[in-house]
This record gives sequence, C-alpha cells and structure tokens, in this order.
Amino acid sequence: MQLHVLDNPAIPWYAAGLAFTCTQCGNCCTGGPGYVWISQVEIERLAAFLGVSCAEVVRRYCRRIGERYSLKESINQRGEHDCIFFKEVPADRADGEPQQVVHSRRICQVYSVRPLQCRTWPFWEGNLATPQSWLRAGRRCPGINSGQHHSLAHIVAMKDARDWPPEHPSRAADTSVGMACDHAMPSQPSDATSSGK
Repeated sequence: MQLHVLDNPAIPWYAAGLAFTCTQCGNCCTGGPGYVWISQVEIERLAAFLGVSCAEVVRRYCRRIGERYSLKESINQRGEHDCIFFKEVPADRADGEPQQVVHSRRICQVYSVRPLQCRTWPFWEGNLATPQSWLRAGRRCPGINSGQHHSLAHIVAMKDARDWPPEHPSRAADTSVGMACDHAMPSQPSDATSSGK
C-alpha cells in the first residue's frame, strides 16, 4: 500500500512570495463587464477629492447592485467596459505636437483615492486561488511575475485588507472627509470584497 503525502493546506502555494510591479497599462481598468465595489468611506473620499457631495458621487459615478454600489462603466470604441474614471490620453511628441500613435497613456483620474479593490490588485482571492489563476491574470497584466517581490505577509495583508493601510501617503488627504456623508446615501454592507474586472 502506498501512502500519498498531502500538501499542507495552511501553507499557500505563494508562500515564497510573488513578483508584481504595476506598469500602469490600464488593463485592470477595462475589459469585460465587471464590478468595482465601493464602500461608504470610499464614496466620502471621492467626494472630498472631486469637491462634490456624496450624493453627487453616487448619482454621477456609481450604480447600485442589490444593496451595494459599484463604479459605473462606459463602453469604449473597442467594445470594452472601462471604469468611469479610466481615461486614455493621446501620446505627445517631444515638441508638444500631438501625434497619431497606436498606443496612448492610460490613467486613472482618481488614482490617489482609488477604491481598495483597485489598490489590492492583483492580490485578489480569485487570482491567488491556484498558480494557474495567477498565470491567467498575468495574461492581461504585464506587471504580474515581474518587478518587485512581495512577501507572503504583504500578499496576505493585501488579500485580506478592508481599508487603506494607515501609512498610505494619500491618507493625509482623508482628514477633511470625516463624517461628511453620513446620511447622504442608503447604508450598504461594509464588506467590499473584490470580484471585478
């Protein structure tokens, strides 16, 4: 009789860490239809950043899905679903004259206050489920498996994050938000788990 040794399920396949550096390609902000879940606190941060009320943020930039909110999407010329804050900017020539090129710069217009779901990419539960899931995500994300090495502790912290880390540089901008939007919109569940783009 041969006994099979089982892998320890408490030790994830990525225990040695993973490499990832964002290339700002924008591929995680566009593609098939999806959801970018946004919490009440994140709506408050967006409102402060944009200089509008929380109700205006919800009206202009969010859609209600059951009891939760997700950022709206628009369909681009290629038929892909872009996040409402995703923008393609034509490349400029050295002398400042616009040039016709195939590629453009792709930016997030609210990058400093982007939702947690965006901040934690690609360390989402679905991407970390198996090595194959990680590689599949890497087919659209050129930053996966290249650049900075992230430790298991960092990966787990990102995967399990429920809010921005306190030391995040944009945290200083949050002080004006406070309770600004307390009764501006219906309550929603606090769990804003990632299952989007």
